[in-house]
Amino acid sequence: MADTKTYHEQTQIDQTIRLREVLKTLPPFAKDYFRAIEPKSSSRTRINYAYDVRIFFHFLMENNPVYKDYTIDQFKVDDLEKLEPVDIEEYMEYLKVYEREAELITNGEKGLARKMSALRSFYNYYYKHQIISKNPTLLVDMPKLHDKAIIRLDTDEVALLLDFVENCGSQLTGQALTYYNKTRERDLAILTLLLGTGIRVSECVGLDLNDVDFKNNGITVTRKGGNQMVVYFGDEVADALEQYIEGSRKAVTPLSGHENALFLSSQRRRMGVQAVENMVKKYARQVTPNKKITPHKLRSTYGTSLYKETGDIYLVADVLGHKDVNTTKKHYAAIDEDRRRKAASAVRLRES
Repeated sequence: MADTKTYHEQTQIDQTIRLREVLKTLPPFAKDYFRAIEPKSSSRTRINYAYDVRIFFHFLMENNPVYKDYTIDQFKVDDLEKLEPVDIEEYMEYLKVYEREAELITNGEKGLARKMSALRSFYNYYYKHQIISKNPTLLVDMPKLHDKAIIRLDTDEVALLLDFVENCGSQLTGQALTYYNKTRERDLAILTLLLGTGIRVSECVGLDLNDVDFKNNGITVTRKGGNQMVVYFGDEVADALEQYIEGSRKAVTPLSGHENALFLSSQRRRMGVQAVENMVKKYARQVTPNKKITPHKLRSTYGTSLYKETGDIYLVADVLGHKDVNTTKKHYAAIDEDRRRKAASAVRLRES
């Protein structure tokens, strides 16, 4: 009998193979860096760093006269220390808008910061190991990240969203109605689960049927880094999950290899992250068109509600799977929106 891999085991295998393919498109010496960071990083992070570092070498070949005739495999590790801080600054400017395979790529603050962080980490490895004697990235200021307003659903918007998913079939006809009827229980279960537990979308799609424990109202999720944790849910989540599992999920025969998946696509395969993101956006824009709601915003909604109800930032950090409580404090212990709204009526401009 063939060895059946879990979703997370298969994902790890797929990402390892993908990383090996990306490394073939980098200078040969780069493998040492990626081998070194393996124990303290996820395969997804290493893949992203590999893509980011590759952009740097492409930039040098396209824009630096010294390397205009180079191919990627001609770069040697000592080329890193031949560059000056101004070269790194030019690269940072380049990252804001550049063209790749006839497509215009842009990076905002977060994208810019991540790519520069990847480059600095890459340089630091060779500098720390005394393979190079200069590290120009240390002489360049990293991009400043400005705080942005955290977008989340208000309490009434949560109810509106779930009500809409439950009842919007009355507004549909034909093929749209047929598709809605097939996916209604599943979509309602996913949205209720995300809003009622705050789990990540990657954790949601990785759930198997046997990860759901109705006796204790808990789900076993695999967190970032591979750690497993039981996240508990309330009766509303339990009802939505049970209705889906005993209803439309039981009525479907999954394709081979997807038998254990909790959430199935219309192709009878395990749903992917992109499919859940598209589903959330589809419903949310009907209810809150002025807010760009994603699964991560539903996670923020749960975290905010939990903090308001308990005032326990350490509980919020634990349930959300944050390794650093400062991350939680930054997002959920700031002045809440209700207090800010009171400020709007606290100052009178004219006496009535």
